[in-house]
Amino acid sequence: MRIVVQLLVWAAIAYFVILFILAVGQRHFIYPAPMGAGRDVPGFEEVLYPTGDGLELSAGYRSASDGMPTIVYFHGNGADWQSSVVATDRLTPSGYGVFAAEYRGYRGNPGSPSEEGLYTDGRAAIAWLKVRGVSPSDVVLIGNSIGSGVAKQMATEIDARAVVLISPFASLPQVAGEKLWWLPVDLLLRDRFNNLAKIPQVTAPILLLHGDADDVIPHHHSEQLAQANPAAELVIFPGAGHDLAWHDKAEQTVLQFLERIDTGG
Repeated sequence: MRIVVQLLVWAAIAYFVILFILAVGQRHFIYPAPMGAGRDVPGFEEVLYPTGDGLELSAGYRSASDGMPTIVYFHGNGADWQSSVVATDRLTPSGYGVFAAEYRGYRGNPGSPSEEGLYTDGRAAIAWLKVRGVSPSDVVLIGNSIGSGVAKQMATEIDARAVVLISPFASLPQVAGEKLWWLPVDLLLRDRFNNLAKIPQVTAPILLLHGDADDVIPHHHSEQLAQANPAAELVIFPGAGHDLAWHDKAEQTVLQFLERIDTGG
């Protein structure tokens, strides 16, 4: 009996240690930001732009052909703006511009990432484009994984031409709670990214893309989002995982979606 009690005590101590680590270091796990300056990307210029709270961020930009929209691409939590170039390489030949947005704390940028911080960074990217004559109606918002939360928030603030969410989640607490069901993650998480609550507010055309083999964010999250906004178009890719954003078939689906919008379809 004494051994059982000791095991229970040690189990309880271990549990509370895990709780403490997650409570204190949660943003380290949520935002595993790549460090360093990255690499040069042919066809893109590195641009600097100010945020509303006094930071100066570095990201990548490729201007659109005359009369074409500009994609503002928000990448996932473990990626960087250079990866957004790969995820749009089937779109740029058609003339689409790309602002490959970056986040604070990523790739040598100042600051520390957080939900509100990423929203501030998204606003800064859109403001930079507006100064250069790219109006919100000429902006296509694309968000991959955690970037879906940033794209969704921006879509509630501007009248964008379209919104594309790739491998999105309903909310950060939900997806984390499904993985760590034995922890009170809903109480622990400071950053929420509640896409499910926000998507009904989006009036722009919406495309949701998800792989049915995604073991990071299961595809039922996209199904929930589609139910919350019946105007959204949902495409599920059989056999695709969480790397869907870099699949040619996903980019081709995005291209067809945008072409239908541009032609009034």
